[in-house]
Amino acid sequence: MDAATAIPDAGTLLIWLGGALALLLLLLAILGGRRHSVPERLADVSAGGGAEGGEHPLDRLSRRRLVKEEQKQKLRERLMQAGFYGTASGTLFVALRLLLIAGATGVGFLASRFGHLTLVQGLLAGLVCGIAATIAPGFWLDHLKHGRQTQIRRSLPDALDVLVVCLQGGLSVMAAMSRVAGELSAAHPLLAVEIKIAERQMQMGQTAGEAIRGIADRFDLEELRGMASVVKQAERVGSSVASALEVFAETLRLKRQQLAEETAAKAAVKMLFPTLLCIFPSIFVVILGPAAIQVYEQLIMGAMQNR
Repeated sequence: MDAATAIPDAGTLLIWLGGALALLLLLLAILGGRRHSVPERLADVSAGGGAEGGEHPLDRLSRRRLVKEEQKQKLRERLMQAGFYGTASGTLFVALRLLLIAGATGVGFLASRFGHLTLVQGLLAGLVCGIAATIAPGFWLDHLKHGRQTQIRRSLPDALDVLVVCLQGGLSVMAAMSRVAGELSAAHPLLAVEIKIAERQMQMGQTAGEAIRGIADRFDLEELRGMASVVKQAERVGSSVASALEVFAETLRLKRQQLAEETAAKAAVKMLFPTLLCIFPSIFVVILGPAAIQVYEQLIMGAMQNR
């Protein structure tokens, strides 16, 4: 087969490339177009089953637009929980995902074009890499979110202790949060930045409970939601915020101690498999090695004597 027949024509290339792009778009529609949530299905049932029940096209269009806005809001929340607070983060994230998909497909096509792979293999490899590029950014965001949550969980009890001391010393909540942010800027910089943001929000008119609730939403952390509820309740009934936070700090410290005990109890189980795979084989070699050599020598000597 000569070179002219080995390289497909432009029409074949366009057909294969169009098929790969169609599969990618179908995959994106399946992964990102799960818009039929439970409230939507209930709304469809109550409306009489959509278009068959006499639904107006404008109503359907408005509902789809609301669903798209809800998806954008969820993406903004995920990005915010991962630490991306910019207004253009959602657009950049979607552009990055599309760039990864197009880049993976293009690399597969170029690999087939230069003869490293066949055309079908290159497009299939690009399709697989495109699927991975579609899923990987979501896992990356979850990893960043988990790391931020871990940092806040470790630093929150210390911040509460300093905050309670400041409140008991006669400072207001805003002044106490400002002092806590300054004291913890070196040890816990992430929490210090969030407290400064909450302080600015309080200066703009929000209450302390609402500002702390904003921190909880930015981290999706149950401990911060509990702290916001405690502060809101103390402000509502007019009780001492310092006393409420002191009790909450003791509860949080107890939870941290229980979590440390749980992690220590899991350590023995986690060390079992590395011990079996890494330490026991070397011990077996040291103990059974000389015996195996002696048995081997005895077998050889016995075979030589039998000859």
